[in-house]
Amino acid sequence: MRILALDHGTVRIGVAISDELKMLALPLEFIPSAPFADFLVRLKQLLKEKEVDLILIGMPRNMDGSYGPAAQKVREFIAVLKETITVPMKTWDERLTSVQAHRLLGEAGIKAKERKGKVDRSAAAILLQSYLDSQSGI
Repeated sequence: MRILALDHGTVRIGVAISDELKMLALPLEFIPSAPFADFLVRLKQLLKEKEVDLILIGMPRNMDGSYGPAAQKVREFIAVLKETITVPMKTWDERLTSVQAHRLLGEAGIKAKERKGKVDRSAAAILLQSYLDSQSGI
């Protein structure tokens, strides 16, 4: 069984998956946020194909640790998901994951124009790796 991470965005939702040992996070893809029905179809396919037993969802927080309007959007997203998805869900602090993803892609020589979808799935992988590391005591 694996963990699937979602980095929620208003345009795209980044997706990453753990390996079967739940040690490594791998960027997978991004799914357009709209139409939501299409997003749900793709998410359900991934949950089945990848044998997912937990969905990890990035929870945006302000630098002081407080929650803002973006966190409320994620809470609403989770509430809608829970109406149709039975896989357990957990949130995880996603502060600076997109910033890290942009930096890493830049360091890899990927031009800004080419980063769009890569940033979303890379941010999801950074989020997931942070969670996996916390579970293993690293």
